[in-house]
Amino acid sequence: MTDSRQASRRRARAAAVRGRRRRRSKGRTALAAAVSLLVLGAAGAGWVYTRLNGNISTFSADGVSGDRPPASTKGSNVLVIGSDARTGGNIALGGGDADDIGRSDTAFLLHTYADQKHAVAVSIPRDTLVDIPPCKLPDGSWTAPQSGAMFNAAYSVGETPEGNPACTQNTVEKLTGLRVDHTVVVDFKGFAAMTEAVGGVQVCLPQDVYQRDLNPHRPTRGKRIFAKGPQTVSGQQALDYVRIRHGIGDGSDIGRIKRQQAFVASLLKQIKSDGLTPSKLLPLADAATKSMTVDPGLGTADKLVAFAMSMKDIDLHNTKFVTVPWKYQGARVAIVHPDADALWAALRADRTLDGQDAGGSGKSGSAASPSPGADAPVSGAGVSVAVHNGTTVPGLAARAAETLKGHGFTITEATTAGVRDQATTLIEYGPGQEEQAGKVARVFPGARLTPVTAPGITALLGRTYADEPESPASPPPAHVPAQVSENARSADDNPCSDLSYG
Repeated sequence: MTDSRQASRRRARAAAVRGRRRRRSKGRTALAAAVSLLVLGAAGAGWVYTRLNGNISTFSADGVSGDRPPASTKGSNVLVIGSDARTGGNIALGGGDADDIGRSDTAFLLHTYADQKHAVAVSIPRDTLVDIPPCKLPDGSWTAPQSGAMFNAAYSVGETPEGNPACTQNTVEKLTGLRVDHTVVVDFKGFAAMTEAVGGVQVCLPQDVYQRDLNPHRPTRGKRIFAKGPQTVSGQQALDYVRIRHGIGDGSDIGRIKRQQAFVASLLKQIKSDGLTPSKLLPLADAATKSMTVDPGLGTADKLVAFAMSMKDIDLHNTKFVTVPWKYQGARVAIVHPDADALWAALRADRTLDGQDAGGSGKSGSAASPSPGADAPVSGAGVSVAVHNGTTVPGLAARAAETLKGHGFTITEATTAGVRDQATTLIEYGPGQEEQAGKVARVFPGARLTPVTAPGITALLGRTYADEPESPASPPPAHVPAQVSENARSADDNPCSDLSYG
């Protein structure tokens, strides 16, 4: 019995040793496999990043204005420009003159909210009459500011083959009072390649479309290129869809913008439905970066990926598309104030189109009515102000203009004054405007009111404002006009809805 028990113990110990050896062997195998996968993964990621980095082009930041709106602590703003330049082989898709540098064929400002669950894209019609600020030329000099110029002309200032994204960015910042954090330019080739990379995009036409609708100079109607109703397009056909405007509605750029917004919404929907997997995203990223020009802040693959991933949790329904409030002015488009000012103020405050706070706090968009008195919020509705920077502090006029816009004031200009050593902020006002000037003065602590003979109100900013720019009078919550919020498109809307104007 004793010998039998000892033999059993020896066999058990031997089995235990063999088991530990097998477990150690399996552990080493698993560890080796994990290490191998990590090495292969890192090598693959390195190859991908190297490939994408080689695709990316950047434009110089030297042309970005020094007089900019302050950086926001809330959401971020990305300017997306669709260039119709025919250079670099784009003539094969867009037609026209191969030596024409082109203009911004379409543009929208994408605001992503701080909660990373909401976004809104605001389209700016290319024929919009705007003020183009000084822009840098290839020889290093700066242009004189232009008043009442067409918005898309800003992109061609300097007449270089690569266009002038910085000038368009300066123009958008002056127009909106919002700091543009990044600018992205996509040309015809890049656009067509992206649609092919996702396997096509679902679109819709309100009617049959023929060749002459795409080229109004054609003597005959030509063949039908799009049938009425939903369909999937990619490549050249997708480009034709977003560029066509004649023969639909009033044939204006406004109707085309509606279809472009519907197209981008469908593209986002397609990307979401495919899933954010490497096999799906790599072809899309490769196609996009090959014909994309970005600011230096997005000039590497890791920066672009980080930016893209920051928007991955934004729901389609919470991705909105609107057009800046506008009206026809002859054959051109004029911006409607104060509706546009309210829209920009809402974005600055990180409030959604329906008035909700999307700054990450989760608070309701409603606010209690303030009691009247000295501490009541300032309302600048109906009051126009010119802002002049009387100091050497750069960007002060833009900062003050943004603050005034937040209170509802209309800004007629924001420039540098002839005097640069102003100590105290002065609010100059014309006959009968003292009460309105008093509202302006409340925004600038310590400002002095000064009557002048000429009509109008001017805020001459002094060192006191530069040293202590914040006003105790907080602006009221910004609310977007109903006609803007109610006409917004969501990325999950029916692609056949609201596709024309007039």
